[in-house]
Amino acid sequence: MKKKAVCIISGGMDSALSAKIAQKSGFEVIGVHFNYLQRTQTRELQAFRDITTALGIESIYEIDLPFFKTIGASALTDSSIAVPTSGVEPGVPVTYVPFRNGIFLSIAASIAEKEGAQTIYIGVVEEDSSGYPDCRASYIEDMQRAINSGTKVETDITIEMPLVTLSKMEIVKEALKLEVPLELTWSCYQNEEQACGVCDSCRLRLRGFEMCGQKDLIPYVQS
Repeated sequence: MKKKAVCIISGGMDSALSAKIAQKSGFEVIGVHFNYLQRTQTRELQAFRDITTALGIESIYEIDLPFFKTIGASALTDSSIAVPTSGVEPGVPVTYVPFRNGIFLSIAASIAEKEGAQTIYIGVVEEDSSGYPDCRASYIEDMQRAINSGTKVETDITIEMPLVTLSKMEIVKEALKLEVPLELTWSCYQNEEQACGVCDSCRLRLRGFEMCGQKDLIPYVQS
């Protein structure tokens, strides 16, 4: 039987590259996307569908998690909190969604157990993650231990985070090398038609392309 991997795919370039790496490693990929009433939910969902189609991923899950908006406390889910546009600052930014990756990984583990998948892929990036505490390697390792503690003995899930030590420049370079369709991905925190170019996510993305000497092909209001 072919080995399977559940890949969390947000629609951004990090998760798209992570899914491609899973494929290159011989896994049959099961794509999972979460709609949590974030500002760019519609555009991210489109990106997920475009990416999975381009990569030939046939098994997909689209899961709605509306409670994140009820909880609030993040500029991504609470429209009364402005998305920062003055540059990447130290510390945990207001775009952090409380325990988001923990919840995502828990649901991915449930899918993996159902599907008989041995591995979960998540595209977390520690160095360029805007200071999100749930993007740290140590945290993901702790989640792996918790998941295996709470599932069947024969499940034995491994969580792969192939990008965790990479910079955005290295991510862009590797994605281009593996022919990941970056033009189909979306990273902007606040716009769905044209990326703003000034939120933390846009700045990190643009810097990665610039340092690679490449042009980002998605549309920007300013760049």
